Amino acid sequence: MRVALTSLSQFLKKKREECGLSQLEVARCLGYSSPQFVSNWERGIVAPPIDTIAVLIDLYKIQPSHVIQKIVEDTRDYLDGHLSTSKKRKATAKKQFH
Repeated sequence: MRVALTSLSQFLKKKREECGLSQLEVARCLGYSSPQFVSNWERGIVAPPIDTIAVLIDLYKIQPSHVIQKIVEDTRDYLDGHLSTSKKRKATAKKQFH
């Protein structure tokens, strides 16, 4: 299951900007030499590892519950879309066999 973390990625970008940090500054705080990792998270290409999310919570001074809420929203949206599509496919398949 690959969940698109759109809410989380937008949230992290907003919080980074509110802290006045560049992607490179965040990357260096995390031990990366390139801001590409941060860019990929903020564009929703990949999600940051859980350990990294914990560091970002401290760095950006945000409530863990807000991050959890974003992850839950993204997961719910993914499952709603995926399961709704799955139900439609099953209904269509049933009609074809009857």
